[in-house]
Amino acid sequence: MTEIKKDKLEDALNSERTEQPKVSKDMEIGFHQGALNTLVNERNEMIRMIQQIEQVMQAHIKRLEELGVKIKTGKE
Repeated sequence: MTEIKKDKLEDALNSERTEQPKVSKDMEIGFHQGALNTLVNERNEMIRMIQQIEQVMQAHIKRLEELGVKIKTGKE
């Protein structure tokens, strides 16, 4: 997993903009707010998907146990 260094974010953004015109503060705020909104929505969707996967897995585990198969989980 890549470590995100928040204190280096501004330096990274500024290094990419060396030859580009300076962006107004309001535009930059809008950019970051939009990025955060997108990431929050993506995170929420991922959580929803994981919950659905967990429900299906539990249904399979329950049925296997009904059939006499003992399932070992990490909790045991």
